[in-house]
Amino acid sequence: MIPKDSISGFISRRGKAIAHTAMTTASAHAAILAVIALLCPINNKVYAQSKLFAIQKDSVAFFQGLQVSVDIAGPVARTVSDYGEYEAALKANLHNQYFPVVEIGLGSAEHDDIVTGNYYKTSAPFFRIGCDINLSKKKHTPNFVYAGLRYAFTSYKVDMWREPSPDPVWGNEATFLVDGEKCSQHWAEIVIGLKAKLFGPLHAGWNVRYKRRLSHKDCSAGKTWYVPGYGKYGDTRIGANFNIIIDI
Repeated sequence: MIPKDSISGFISRRGKAIAHTAMTTASAHAAILAVIALLCPINNKVYAQSKLFAIQKDSVAFFQGLQVSVDIAGPVARTVSDYGEYEAALKANLHNQYFPVVEIGLGSAEHDDIVTGNYYKTSAPFFRIGCDINLSKKKHTPNFVYAGLRYAFTSYKVDMWREPSPDPVWGNEATFLVDGEKCSQHWAEIVIGLKAKLFGPLHAGWNVRYKRRLSHKDCSAGKTWYVPGYGKYGDTRIGANFNIIIDI
């Protein structure tokens, strides 16, 4: 026969089991606390670094002012050739990164072709609208390279005529006359340029423009020799500007 346990023996064994379980639980808790203590410095370090990075934000204001510029290459071209433009631009500086721009100007031409005897004259305003983007890694410097896009439009009138000349086939004098006929053109531009500080608020800028005609309306006599703001007639044109810029 298996002897029955007494109540005192049962209580004694139960107490020992509870004590053993408590000691085991306490050891586990101590181990967990030790791991947490080891990890806390790492967590605190990571938290401090994240706070440090959070403090180092760009404090430069979003709106940095306006820029007014005038092109001096166009008037020089108009002086030494049969056509050219006078133009100015107004840019908004957004965080030294984005530059919405409006450009307005006056293009004119007077061309007398001594070979064909054709005479061409026009003078009209044009405008462009678009945006430039600062391509430099460091945005908040006075000197940087930029690229941009433009949409441009002009509506202009032309005077064209040809001096009377004998027709080689029919023998009669061939001539034509266009007096103030209205034409128009839409085009797009890709711009790449550089802005460099001279002193104070004064800067200089250079840019190159690739121009692509979108749509156009010519006169009844055919192609117009020059389009204000665009240049000489064609599907594409390459142009350039040299600007004097003032930050305001």
